[in-house]
Amino acid sequence: MDQLIGVGLYTPAEAGSLLRIPVLKISRWLKGHSTKKKSYDPLWTPEIDLGDDRLFLGFRDLMEVRVADAFISAGVSAMKVRKAISVARDTIGFDYPLSSARFRTDGREIFLQIIEVDEKGEERERLLNLFRKQYEFKSVIDPILKTMEFGEDGTPVLWWPEGRKAKIVVDPSRAFGQPIDAVSSVPTAILAAAAKQEGVRGTAIAYDVPLSSVHRAVSFERSLEQRMAA
Repeated sequence: MDQLIGVGLYTPAEAGSLLRIPVLKISRWLKGHSTKKKSYDPLWTPEIDLGDDRLFLGFRDLMEVRVADAFISAGVSAMKVRKAISVARDTIGFDYPLSSARFRTDGREIFLQIIEVDEKGEERERLLNLFRKQYEFKSVIDPILKTMEFGEDGTPVLWWPEGRKAKIVVDPSRAFGQPIDAVSSVPTAILAAAAKQEGVRGTAIAYDVPLSSVHRAVSFERSLEQRMAA
């Protein structure tokens, strides 16, 4: 497990719950899929390989999926996103370019480069119009990146899934990337599970954390359970 330190580890179900993206979509994007007429390669190769056929995501995969989903939801096909990732890797120099800080400035040009002409050499004006103006591109990418913190090299190092004010953070260097209470650094799942047995006050005493930390953890974990049950 040493290779997972600082990387994060998520099942598709955990990723789907955190990202609010259907598990089937995540699996199709990262494992590829086939129809009767055609096979589709994965959008990229996940950063975690445990030597079997099971799919796991690392923290960078988690952040990359968020951006890919935003573009696909905005009307860009998965095929175009795949091409954009390939171009962005060469342009930006990161294996996981969509979630890098630099992509915020270079991404529009990258997408225009790959969607200006389709497979037949014809312009795809509808997609071209999507990113014709800078603010249209930023309206897709800015809400994603503003909940992330970046290292000096521009790669994401922290994610605030509910925004910074919620004080729940995902940090791949702590608790294998599981959500933690930012004040106490205790995983939210642990605090929430303890609260079911000991109550909020008992948990706060047992873990020497503020009552507010336990309340936050319980609320956050409850929201994850609701998403997984939906």
